[in-house]
Amino acid sequence: MRIKNKILVILGPTASGKSDLAISLAKKYDGEIISADSRQVYRGMDIGTGKVTKREQRLVPHHLLDVASPKKNYTVHHFQRDAKKAIADILRRGKVPILCGGTGFWIDAVLSDAKLPAVEPNLELRKKLSKLTTAQLYARLKKLDPARARSIDRHNPVRLIRALEIVMTTKKPVPPHTGRSHYDSLLIGIRVPKKTLQKRINKRILSMMRNCLEKEVSNLVKKYSWDLPALHGIGYREWQRYFNDDQSKAETIAAIQQATRNFAKRQMTWIKKIERTYPIRWITSQNDAQKLIKNFLEK
Repeated sequence: MRIKNKILVILGPTASGKSDLAISLAKKYDGEIISADSRQVYRGMDIGTGKVTKREQRLVPHHLLDVASPKKNYTVHHFQRDAKKAIADILRRGKVPILCGGTGFWIDAVLSDAKLPAVEPNLELRKKLSKLTTAQLYARLKKLDPARARSIDRHNPVRLIRALEIVMTTKKPVPPHTGRSHYDSLLIGIRVPKKTLQKRINKRILSMMRNCLEKEVSNLVKKYSWDLPALHGIGYREWQRYFNDDQSKAETIAAIQQATRNFAKRQMTWIKKIERTYPIRWITSQNDAQKLIKNFLEK
């Protein structure tokens, strides 16, 4: 089997079954998984991020899970650097790297040769920007960096402020990639009908509730407070009104489900953007993936 510089990429919106597929493929093809999720890098944020369990992590090696404190601002620049190191190490040991996750911007950063700016936090600028509403932040980003505005979570002030911090510091948008890649990559997209995906998302949030999501959020807030940037992500930020007695638990669950469904749409926007540069082979079953991978690894 020839695997020199070959990587597999599993793409799909949240609740599409990416993690299960990646684990199954890693077991079959002697692979190791690199998580491309911008929130699963944080320790202690397990249930709300949909992180694979410790048992699942023991089935095959996983990389870039729990690598940062929630207090740290772990950016796409850090991920690009760390993911490429992990890929090089996996390839050096004769294994198959499997990049899997729902953060399209991060996956794009690994596949491409884009030079991402390593912009340090500007506390004074952040303080100034934090006085703006999310709508005002998004409008400003849309003007300064339209491409980034199209892919960002427009309801997440932390992400918006960071994107503005980069473009306002460098005086230019994040540079687009050229389409060249250091890797021979096979991109596999999981296709799930819209209604089926929505049902899966709703069911997944209810499963998180049974697994004590409320307790996880409560513990994080007690330890870090709501000022923690990581708590502005979906599945966490919706709880603030509940803990302030401004909405019921049922309303909180519904808000998380709606926000997650909206997020899935944005994920597909990014995947379609990636597809303009890298061909994606769409599948509806694991057998489809295995046929593609067998041919890819043997050529």
